[in-house]
Amino acid sequence: MAKDPICGMTIDERRALKVNQGRKDYFFCSPHCKDKFLKRSQQPVPAPQPKDIKAIYTCPMHPEVRQDRPGDCPKCGMPLESTGLAAEDDSERQLVRSLSVKFWGGLVLAVPVTVLAIGEMIPAVSIHDLVSTSVSAWLQLILATPVVLWSGGFFFIKGWQSLVNRSLNMFTLIALGVGAAYGYSAVAVLLPGIFPEDLKVEGRLNLYFEAAAVITVLVVLGQLLEARARSQTGQAIKALLGLAAKNAHRIRDGHEEEVAIDDVHKGDLLRVRPGEKVPLDGIIVEGRTTIDESMISGEPMPVAKTAGERVIGATINQTGTFVMKTEKVGAETLLSQIVNMVAEAQRSRAPIQKLADRVSGYFVPAVILVAILAFIIWWWIGPPPSLAYAIVNAVSVLIIACPCALGLATPMSIMVGVGRGAQTGILVKNAEAIEKAEKITHVLTDKTGTLTEGKPKVTAAHPAAGVDEALLLHVAGSLEQASEHPLARAVVDHVRARGLDVPKIEDFDSVTGAGVKGRLNGVVVTLGNEKFITDTVGEVPRDLEDKAVQMREKAQTVVWVAQERKVLGVLGIADPIKATTTSAIRELHRLGLKVIMLTGDHRATAQAIAAELGIDNVRAEVDPAGKRKIVQEFKQKGALVLMAGDGINDAPALAEAEVGVAMGTGTDVAIESAGITLVKGDLNGIVKALKLSRQVMHNIRQNLFFAFIYNALGVPVAAGVLYPFTGLLLNPMIAGAAMSFSSVSVISNALRLRRLKL
Repeated sequence: MAKDPICGMTIDERRALKVNQGRKDYFFCSPHCKDKFLKRSQQPVPAPQPKDIKAIYTCPMHPEVRQDRPGDCPKCGMPLESTGLAAEDDSERQLVRSLSVKFWGGLVLAVPVTVLAIGEMIPAVSIHDLVSTSVSAWLQLILATPVVLWSGGFFFIKGWQSLVNRSLNMFTLIALGVGAAYGYSAVAVLLPGIFPEDLKVEGRLNLYFEAAAVITVLVVLGQLLEARARSQTGQAIKALLGLAAKNAHRIRDGHEEEVAIDDVHKGDLLRVRPGEKVPLDGIIVEGRTTIDESMISGEPMPVAKTAGERVIGATINQTGTFVMKTEKVGAETLLSQIVNMVAEAQRSRAPIQKLADRVSGYFVPAVILVAILAFIIWWWIGPPPSLAYAIVNAVSVLIIACPCALGLATPMSIMVGVGRGAQTGILVKNAEAIEKAEKITHVLTDKTGTLTEGKPKVTAAHPAAGVDEALLLHVAGSLEQASEHPLARAVVDHVRARGLDVPKIEDFDSVTGAGVKGRLNGVVVTLGNEKFITDTVGEVPRDLEDKAVQMREKAQTVVWVAQERKVLGVLGIADPIKATTTSAIRELHRLGLKVIMLTGDHRATAQAIAAELGIDNVRAEVDPAGKRKIVQEFKQKGALVLMAGDGINDAPALAEAEVGVAMGTGTDVAIESAGITLVKGDLNGIVKALKLSRQVMHNIRQNLFFAFIYNALGVPVAAGVLYPFTGLLLNPMIAGAAMSFSSVSVISNALRLRRLKL
């Protein structure tokens, strides 16, 4: 007996349909099951995908709070945020939708409550001619109840949680204030007989349904604006994700097919045509093109790419068609890593946040104490009806002192600033790096790959008298083609770029640390340092010797070329300085920073480059451990150090510095050790990162000022300190509006960073 692999039926092998596949027999109960099996077996087996990791939800204000489901922070009451990709977080959209419904529903009901409560104050209108006092009171109760308990119900849930968790917060104050105004008014309507006569004005009790309803609507509006602002802070990242390609042209067995991105695996060959998005990260194996990488690096100039060079998913192919081999898929791609890094940074907390946390920790209990004192004092010495005055002023204190703006001040600026940086190719690992970067005094930078291109090139070619430059390059390219020296590739690439042939060398021999030699068309040719050539040909021409000295002074490595016993000329090879390095160093100096170059190169080479760039100090012939010691040395002298590098050898120094900046073109180890990563490996990015840091920290201080000033000025006025002098009291509705306005001020100020020019 056998089991049908499609339907699971047990069948007799002698009577079943049989298929042999992969040296194994399969048995089927019917042609339908057999055809289904064959069709399935012809489809490519998908590569195993990593298992979905369950999202963890955390609080941006209290990172220690972590749970596996959406909800509210038990400490501050703020909605928890997913640690997954922000662009795919449905809970954020659901929160905005829910708050919108609560706001508009509450507003529709709060308007008639307000009209009924203050109708007598409206000119030419007398509400009480249309609705009696008792009917008006009952209508206000009926209309205000859903506003307070439905629209604002979450205030009371979060307020209760704050008491249970012994972590008083903004919702504690709101729940107490709104609850007191609504509770007093509801009891006054339902059980008016329990109140003493001295509380009544013209035989009736004052009601505060309109204050409870309007405050609830204003607070819900503030929460809605905050939720929308939080969703806007991730727009830069969501836009990047949205720009990712949805499909790709895969080449298999010589055939091209269009497939979804999710079906592409590592090693697949993909064809990319002009105008299309590069599907995923990979390497070009055929063709040449120019690619617009501005969405990743922030740089508008297209980048030329040829076979062997890497391309980044979501960038836009411009001019040529090419075939690429996929190297990274899914969460491994640069785009996904950027999104994850930025999401983590937006949830991190800057050290300055501790100030706001400390203030909030003392502020909320102090406000409750002030509200209790205001209630007692007004009830004791206030004018009649003193209890009514006591309730109104206590509620006003609780509402206007709500520290929601204080809680928003730092996280909003961090989230917007990190998102803005991502748009320009500055990836911040955490908020601490932003705060520390503002105070940097010294910039220590590696040379190769940071100040320079990191790719040696032939920068000069000087043939001997009577020698054609083409012959010099022809011989040099042929010899270096067979060499394994690190500089050999630079010579070969230069010769081929000139359109010259590089034929194969015979009898090739390499002398370690000296040069190479061989036979080209039967003639002995040599290439190497001056001593190696002198030993071969005897004496070198004086004019070429002078040229060699000049080239060394310009930090070029000099290569001599000879044929038989005649010197053909010299080549200068150097690692070119990046086009933006000079202007970037000038800008760093303008910002008041000292620039120090650390390199493992020879001192003469390092000094030449430093002199050309105007660098303040040079430390040459430094090993990885030495770079870290130099960072420690500057820190001991009181300097605040930013270290920039791109290699594994820079990782210890990057980790040691106050702020480590890794070039995105560098190694994963360097990037992991740094607090800031520049997608485009460019010193100019450091200037942008420092400007971003200064603007974000300036924005945070403005927000903290807005938050503190409203509370500092509002609480005494709400408590009634101006009443003896001016007769002025703060209506709880005005207090609610002022509290919401403080939050709106903080949110609006933080969102200005989205338009920051770097």
